[in-house]
Amino acid sequence: MPRHLVSLVAAGAVTCIGAAVQAAPIEPHAVVETYADIAHAMYGDAHFAAVRLQEAVRTLVAEPSAEHLFAARTAWRQARVPYQQTEVYRFGNPIVDDWEGKVNAWPLDEGLIDYVDNASYGEASEENPLYTANVIASTSLSIGGETVDVTTITPALLADSLQEAGGVEANVATGYHAIEFLLWGQDLHGTGPGAGERPWTDYAKGDACTGGHCDRRGQYLQAATDLLVDDLAWMTGQWAEGGDARQSVLQDPQAGLTAMLTGFGSLSYGEMAGERMKLGLLLNDPEEEHDCFSDNTHNSHYYDVIGMVSVYNGTYTRIDGSKVGGASLAALVAEKAPDLDAEVEAKLARSVTAFSLLKVRAETVEAYDQMLAADNAEGGAVVQAAIDSLIDQTQTIERIVAALELQPIAFEGSESLDNPAAVFQ
Repeated sequence: MPRHLVSLVAAGAVTCIGAAVQAAPIEPHAVVETYADIAHAMYGDAHFAAVRLQEAVRTLVAEPSAEHLFAARTAWRQARVPYQQTEVYRFGNPIVDDWEGKVNAWPLDEGLIDYVDNASYGEASEENPLYTANVIASTSLSIGGETVDVTTITPALLADSLQEAGGVEANVATGYHAIEFLLWGQDLHGTGPGAGERPWTDYAKGDACTGGHCDRRGQYLQAATDLLVDDLAWMTGQWAEGGDARQSVLQDPQAGLTAMLTGFGSLSYGEMAGERMKLGLLLNDPEEEHDCFSDNTHNSHYYDVIGMVSVYNGTYTRIDGSKVGGASLAALVAEKAPDLDAEVEAKLARSVTAFSLLKVRAETVEAYDQMLAADNAEGGAVVQAAIDSLIDQTQTIERIVAALELQPIAFEGSESLDNPAAVFQ
């Protein structure tokens, strides 16, 4: 795990004029500047990986085959790696929070997009009239009493008319998980082995087409992927020189530090430990799995943690192997409260270990959704250990906020952690 380096001159060392050499104090502005630089690099890598996905999707749609579907799925998995590392920028940065639902909203009512297995999915929903609308099989939809023409599926249609259609958050029409569903289809295996099994022939031409409307399915997949690329390009620009997100953290370094720690603590506790992990474990429900169609959840969780480590230590390794870094939050904390820095470094190391074990198990023993099964005590213990590591590091983050003399931060909570009984009501 990367560790910040603090260079200190031995106590007795003197310069040629006899003055003791002192390490320069860490300036909050420099720490926040590194934070912005890493954001720009991370989102830039996410955009680069999404362009690769876009190319793979175009090939699949133009020349459908099992090999091209496999390549598109591989590109989707690879695209998740840099994006998940950016999630530590959520919660503390309003520009990111206002935008994030476009690219990573979940869970989703996939029946809005395409055909589903009615026996497992259900055929109606009072809460969501578009629960099984199936855009791909339709030419028009009734949304909020108005008729929407969906004859041609475009990025604008997805973003402006279908995303959260009817004010229902589960109507996710855009982003990674809509694309994931279109590449894998539903995972109908519950907590048993196996992910989604959409055949490549769902994109085939002519009589070879399965699932119906293969041309429109390809149209939707391309529109969603093009939109993802555009959205990531926009966010990358927000963190470039002169970008609004960069300026918002640099104009007030103390507020910038608050944003860093808000993202760190809220992602650790309420979002990951709670909503993404503990809830599924309490309910033994694979539908609460983050990447539920592809069984890629272990990687998404792991790279969330790696993103936290990068931001704390002020160093990030890009897709091309180059490094971005500078003055770090770790060095600032070490200067103000060295005991707390040592404590959080140790806890981060434990989190990386816990999530590495979860990742290895998912890749060699059983998928993440299988670990959630009620009768899988061993798998559940691996998930719980990872949850515990996140809760533990959050407690130290709270103390760091005080040590840096920042205003108290209310981290995101989760009923699954704060009031588990409510989950079953």
